[in-house]
Amino acid sequence: MKPTTVPLIRAIVAAGVIGVSVAPVLGQGIAGQAQTLPTIRIGVGGHAVTAEVAKTPAERQTGLMYRFSLAPDRGMLFVFAESEARGFWMKNTYIPLSIAFIDAGGRIANIEDMAPHDEATHQSRGPALYALEMRKGWFAERGIAAGARVTGLPPAAAR
Repeated sequence: MKPTTVPLIRAIVAAGVIGVSVAPVLGQGIAGQAQTLPTIRIGVGGHAVTAEVAKTPAERQTGLMYRFSLAPDRGMLFVFAESEARGFWMKNTYIPLSIAFIDAGGRIANIEDMAPHDEATHQSRGPALYALEMRKGWFAERGIAAGARVTGLPPAAAR
């Protein structure tokens, strides 16, 4: 990839042209650091989602870093071993995201919007066993708010 390509892609993402998929151009992302994870179909407030599952510490740490687009109705589900307060940030993340913190019973505790490269911590409002990241605005566009149920969740991650 030419050195000038990355700034151009960053400008496209910053301008909000998220619907344009640049993933095929980038392959696995910057320096090959984006990861490919297994997927699961879950229901979120009655809407179907295909989510990559991040369940190991390394998978959760990388998350959606180094990616420039998300396909419609796709996201990343973070699965933890224990239900506790969670915090997420957007370091090295180029896609504007919304995150739903989900308790052990499958209910959304709260949803937060996150801006690319923002290193502020976005906190769960209570214990969360899962977190689901989707394209920014996905939950609001479907009328999904705190209290909505998420179905088809996998068991907690192994310790």
